[in-house]
Amino acid sequence: MVSKRKLSKSDAPGENSKTDLPKTKKSRLSDQEEASARNGVENDGVFEELLKTSGIILRAGEGQNEIAVDQTAFQKKLCLALKKHLAYPHVVQEFVSGLESHIKDRNQFKNCLLPCAPTRNEGSRILVHSYCESLIKLLLGIDILQPAVVTLLLEKIPEFFFDIVGTFGTNFPRLIINQFKWLDRLIDSQDLVKKLMQMVSISPVPIQHDIITSLPEILEDSQQTEIARELSYLLTQGRRLTVPILDALSRLDLDAGLLAEVRQSAMTIVPSVKLEDLPVVVKFILHNVKAADAAEVISDLRKNLDLLSCVLPLHTLGSQKKLKSQVQASSSMSQVTTTQNCVKLLFDVIKLAVRFQKDVSEAWVKAIENNMSASDHKVLDLIILLLIHSTNTKNRKQTEKVLRNKIRLGCVPEQLMQSAFQNHSLVIKDFFPSILTLAQMFLHSAHPAMVSFGSCMYKQAFAAFDSYCQQEVVSALVTHVCSGNEAEVDISLDVLTDLVILHPSLLMRYATFVKTILDSTQKLNPCQIRKLFYILSMLAFSQRQDGSYIQDDMHMVIRKWLSSTVPNHKQMGIIGAVTMIGSMALKRNEGDGSLERSELNNERDGQLSTLLDLVGFCCEQTPEALALYYDELANLIEKQRGNLDLQLLDQFGKSLVEDFPSDFVVDLNPTVDGMFLFPLKSLYNLDEDESQGAIAINLLPLVSQSELGKVNDGVSNPSKRVISPICLSPSFRLLRLYTGEQNNGSLEEIDALLGCPLYLTDLEVEGKLDSLSKQEREFLCSLLFYALNWFREVVNAFCKQQDAEMKGKVLIRLQNITELQNVLGKCLAATPGYVPPPATFDSEALEAVPSISAVGPVKKKNGKKKKPDGSKTCFADRSQVDDSSEGNQPDTELSELEKTAAEREAGNPLAQLQSYRPYFRELDLDVFTVLHCGLLTKRVLDTEMHTEVSEVVQLGPAELLFLLDDLCWKLEHMLTPGPTRRVPFLKERSYKDIGFSHLCQKSPKEVATYVVKLLKPLCNHMENMHNYFQAVVTENHGVVDGPGVNIQEHQLMSSCYQQLLLTFRFLFAWNGFSQHENTDLLRSALQVLADRLKPGETEFLLIEELISESFQYLVNFQQSVPSFQCAFTLAQLLIAIAEKPVTGWKREKIASLAKQFLCQSWVSPSGDREKGSQFNSALHTLLCVYLEHTDNILKAIEEISSAGVPEVINSAKDGCSSTYPTLSRQTFPVFFKVMMAQLENSMKSIPAGKPSDSSEVQLEKLLQWNIAVRNFHILVNLVKVFDSRPVLSICLKYGRLFVEVFLKLAMPLLDYSFKKHRDDVQSLLKTLQLSTRQLHHMCGHSKIRQDLGLTNHVPLLKKSLEQFVYRVKAMLAFNHCQEAFWVGILKNRDLQGEEILSQASEERDSNEEDSTENVAEEPSGTASECSAESSDEGSAE
Repeated sequence: MVSKRKLSKSDAPGENSKTDLPKTKKSRLSDQEEASARNGVENDGVFEELLKTSGIILRAGEGQNEIAVDQTAFQKKLCLALKKHLAYPHVVQEFVSGLESHIKDRNQFKNCLLPCAPTRNEGSRILVHSYCESLIKLLLGIDILQPAVVTLLLEKIPEFFFDIVGTFGTNFPRLIINQFKWLDRLIDSQDLVKKLMQMVSISPVPIQHDIITSLPEILEDSQQTEIARELSYLLTQGRRLTVPILDALSRLDLDAGLLAEVRQSAMTIVPSVKLEDLPVVVKFILHNVKAADAAEVISDLRKNLDLLSCVLPLHTLGSQKKLKSQVQASSSMSQVTTTQNCVKLLFDVIKLAVRFQKDVSEAWVKAIENNMSASDHKVLDLIILLLIHSTNTKNRKQTEKVLRNKIRLGCVPEQLMQSAFQNHSLVIKDFFPSILTLAQMFLHSAHPAMVSFGSCMYKQAFAAFDSYCQQEVVSALVTHVCSGNEAEVDISLDVLTDLVILHPSLLMRYATFVKTILDSTQKLNPCQIRKLFYILSMLAFSQRQDGSYIQDDMHMVIRKWLSSTVPNHKQMGIIGAVTMIGSMALKRNEGDGSLERSELNNERDGQLSTLLDLVGFCCEQTPEALALYYDELANLIEKQRGNLDLQLLDQFGKSLVEDFPSDFVVDLNPTVDGMFLFPLKSLYNLDEDESQGAIAINLLPLVSQSELGKVNDGVSNPSKRVISPICLSPSFRLLRLYTGEQNNGSLEEIDALLGCPLYLTDLEVEGKLDSLSKQEREFLCSLLFYALNWFREVVNAFCKQQDAEMKGKVLIRLQNITELQNVLGKCLAATPGYVPPPATFDSEALEAVPSISAVGPVKKKNGKKKKPDGSKTCFADRSQVDDSSEGNQPDTELSELEKTAAEREAGNPLAQLQSYRPYFRELDLDVFTVLHCGLLTKRVLDTEMHTEVSEVVQLGPAELLFLLDDLCWKLEHMLTPGPTRRVPFLKERSYKDIGFSHLCQKSPKEVATYVVKLLKPLCNHMENMHNYFQAVVTENHGVVDGPGVNIQEHQLMSSCYQQLLLTFRFLFAWNGFSQHENTDLLRSALQVLADRLKPGETEFLLIEELISESFQYLVNFQQSVPSFQCAFTLAQLLIAIAEKPVTGWKREKIASLAKQFLCQSWVSPSGDREKGSQFNSALHTLLCVYLEHTDNILKAIEEISSAGVPEVINSAKDGCSSTYPTLSRQTFPVFFKVMMAQLENSMKSIPAGKPSDSSEVQLEKLLQWNIAVRNFHILVNLVKVFDSRPVLSICLKYGRLFVEVFLKLAMPLLDYSFKKHRDDVQSLLKTLQLSTRQLHHMCGHSKIRQDLGLTNHVPLLKKSLEQFVYRVKAMLAFNHCQEAFWVGILKNRDLQGEEILSQASEERDSNEEDSTENVAEEPSGTASECSAESSDEGSAE
């Protein structure tokens, strides 16, 4: 027994109290220990006594309980003391009761939960380890005490449910739960865990949090699965415990199946979890993802993870910030910061997973790559691709490829990137090096969507990031500008222009970088020079004195260029100077009347005056330079309309108003003095009733003087300003824009110029041209060019005037243009090698224009300027571009089959005007407001009665065609994205914007918006065309080439119809409609079309319904299309409309329409069948449209090849198929190529066979392959009849491709279906064998003919045929049928099956030797060919 002395409360403080240790213990307590025991807990219970005897001294207050022995020794002593106690086992309950009493005091309870302190003896060795467990944990380590202590502790937890724990307060529940962690042994762990989980269900959240996070350290291994399921269920019930549950689950050792279940539970809460908990959830989901599960896990996570929920709080707080007080606003901003930090943490978690888990990185790229729906792509996808690109160098190429493909397909639109930069700049900033690399790569691309995306990346990076990143962006853009690649230069200057408009003060910091571009201006074209100087001028003149050093550099460069004798340098100097003038002449802010501001304005006025004088002086002796100066000033006024200072405008306007009449206008006299090459005559006078004060444009005398000046070189006075007809149109353009600016758009001051006549000569040139000399013919051509350009500028000037009389005159001027073009075409045809006077002056050099000398009566280029009789071939060039954009352009071999339509109509003089486009003045977009006009009235005065009478003036077909033709060229240039071509090294660049200078100063969206406003009149005109051709058909009883048809009028109206359809197609095929910001514009366009069917009912229709109504409206025109080219354009227009998006019924309708056009006989009014390369090209595309949109492509191919082709074979030489009138001997190669290509392509959609396929699935696939092989056999056998070189080439090429697809996709199916469907497989292989044998004969034919174009296909084809033989053998071996083979030799034959004798003799000589080599064996009932020279064949019974 242990002898002890009780410590009573009555004992004096100084009295010694000493507790005897067991006799077995040799060590004794020192005096200091006795002294330290004075502050101990005074009690006489069993609990205190047993603790003391075992080595623990309880302390009250702030002091820790002390332990004098090792922890293990204490537990052994106490356990032994309890078991040997006289009252055992009752003593255990008494001991626990003593513990319960002791811990009623919170301080004492706290001491029992905190670690014990080792007892230290002064000057002696410490007997205990420096760290000791708490008293409670030591007691839990004793088996006989553990159950009771556990119960006691769990019962104590509810006492602290409602305690508020301060920063430095004691968290009793956490301390209690910590006691259960890492126990060496749990007597009843099931009961403990059960009670803890019950406690979770009733506890407050903080205690639940502590219990759950402690479970992994409490549980035994056998309990982990059960508790994981409970926690997984708990995870789905609420969001408050997400973090502790996932923290606990991540530390449990779970099997793969359970881990997948738990991960799925976590996945379900991703969309609704709190933002601050989201990083934890994602980290758990990505934790220990195996390769097998990675794809599925990442795909699910990508679907559930939506950054929109992270963005909404930002917008909400931003919108509420103005309504809150300053304190509340600062609180809101802190919430925004918290939100951004949470998103940053989320991507840090993903970044770690991507960096250290290869499977996660690859799975994420695959998940994004496999998502084909454009609407399903998120901001997350873009950020993840940037993250992977910047983190994993090994995956960089793959990431770039995926991103490029997504941008090309429109799956990652620019608004997605804008959202990423604006809402997640904190995250994206970490990927800035990758952003810069990708942007540079995209700007090098040839695809317009990628170029646009790269430029948007630069702009967003500049706006969202810090100064370092901004500097890098500007440096990269300057590098692009100086690269010399025209496309890169253009887009980089556009980006810098946007930056200087949106962020002028930010860009000003990096103006020094931008200024360095002035050192590389020799690589820039005039349009790029204009952009550069606009950027520099904005920087130089918008920031008070900050830009003065830029002004100095610009002045120096401009002076140097203007004084140069090199025309190109002078041209750049004029453009740069006028751009600077534009920045200096903007309206000033009059509100700031400070002295500094006034001095600054005076200084600028002086600079402006000096610059104007300098440019004027340098240009006055060079007509081309002066004309460019006028044009640039006119463009400046038009672009800055309403923003220029009118006083400064007067500085160069007054002299112009004075100079123009004196230079170009004379009084109208019956006779004019002077000797000219041709007799002078006043023509095109619209003001004949105004006899007094009549004026005329002095054109012929000026042209004579100009031509004389060329002959007598150097006679002109250098001190006198040169007056040249070259400056007539530019000078007038500047005059009318200046007058309109000064008079709020009114042109009354100069309206006499609209109707005044021109001094020309008699233009009745029919039959007279041959008698003229070359000089006279060239003079006449120049005169006509000047007259045409004058009328074009007159129409540009007065087209928007509202006065009815002026509108009538504008229409008459359009008629004058078409008449003059007719005359000019005849003159040009008689004047080969003639070079017209320039009309555009901001191009680099007109040598870049198509060679004029090549254009004459021998060869005709169809296009821009239409003749009144409306040749249908005027759009050859454009249609060829269209076809190539569809990806179905026929091979060059096809185009060699026939002579082009242009060569057939070489005698037609007008079709060649398209080559002279750069020599005509550009029509403004405003001219097309004339299309709104139906019938117009011109008021004229009756000379006798002096009363007003009315004369009807109508927009005729020739004028309509002229306008529509020009509109089509403009839309093609602006709305059709052409591939960016690289400039070959040291090759002179061509300037692609010649003839579109004014148009290119507008954005594609501005042009599209303008055309949408024209849709109503365009619909009116198209309906008029529809009605006209319906009436023609009705009047002639359905006969197109009837005797009552006016051929010239029919062709003219047909061309108008074609142009109208092209206009619609260019508009609706514009890729800008796919961008979110243009949705409203698309809706407006569709609404116009839908309104034609349902007037007044379309305002509230959904865009899908508008598309359907518009589609139906356009389909109604199918009955009236007069030519195959119109039909082809209508089909393309319907596809462009239907692609937004293509639904099932639209596909059927497009296929039905295309088939209708293919089954229609296309005959011109003259009775000739349509043909030619242009017809073939359109036929190729239309046939592709039919086969791609039909629901059963195999049936369609079989119908054409089995029904249509035999009809052609049985018809006369020039006959055609009765079922498909477009199919003739001439067009057969087109049909053949499309059918072969589409057949091969359609087979790729049949999935390869799998062992798991059911018998029904196998049978269905076999049936598809049977039909495909039968079609292939029919097509290949047609070569025996149509054995031309193009057909052979097509058959060799696509025959190989078909065999390769069969090997890849069909043979696995045969492997697994041979046993169940033996007869079907044999039949399939027999049919294919006949085709491969014919292909082998073609190879022999090609070698005999020694045609290099054909023999190039032979080696690859023979290789494929050999692979086919061995693959069939492998299939039979797989099905244990390889013994059913016999060996034979396949002889080389020609197309008709005749044996090639030279080869036969060789085979007879070496029959013995060859029969054992290159043996090809085949299954029962089948045969194939080997590609070896001996071409052995095997078969079996």
